[in-house]
Amino acid sequence: MSENERVRTRERAPLKENMYERSLRYYRENNERMERGAIVIKESDREPELSRQGRLVFYMDPRTFPDLPCQQWLVFRHEVRTQSGIHRHQGGIVIYVISGRGYSVVEGERHDWETDDLLLLPMQPGGVEHQHFNLDPANPALWVAFLYEPLMEHIAHEITQVSSTPEFRE
Repeated sequence: MSENERVRTRERAPLKENMYERSLRYYRENNERMERGAIVIKESDREPELSRQGRLVFYMDPRTFPDLPCQQWLVFRHEVRTQSGIHRHQGGIVIYVISGRGYSVVEGERHDWETDDLLLLPMQPGGVEHQHFNLDPANPALWVAFLYEPLMEHIAHEITQVSSTPEFRE
């Protein structure tokens, strides 16, 4: 009778990378980011930028800050000194006015707002053309916009810049 030697392996060899394994890794990494991601986002950690639309500070943007939890949200602050640019998109955006008073022209109709008001841009195919104005240029109006990315994707969201804010110089 011959003796057989048994070899015991404690760890499995890594599985071959395939679509299913990438999906599992994606969800595992996403869950880890959701558990350990930032709880507070400091304004001092964000760079303000002057764009064609105006003076913006992006707090959350899945394309720019992929390490944050809640990757489905785009959140930015807009400082309206005189007026924003004009642009058009499908709507579905929530805007909370932090301070100031002004108005927005949405599809040619004026809508006045002030501190603690909430603006809801309507949703419509082909987009909603709008622009924001500050009524007190000595004190910029500040508001924060919230966009839920899955909704934007579902409605085939696009943005068309119609004109730039007067502050922006190309």
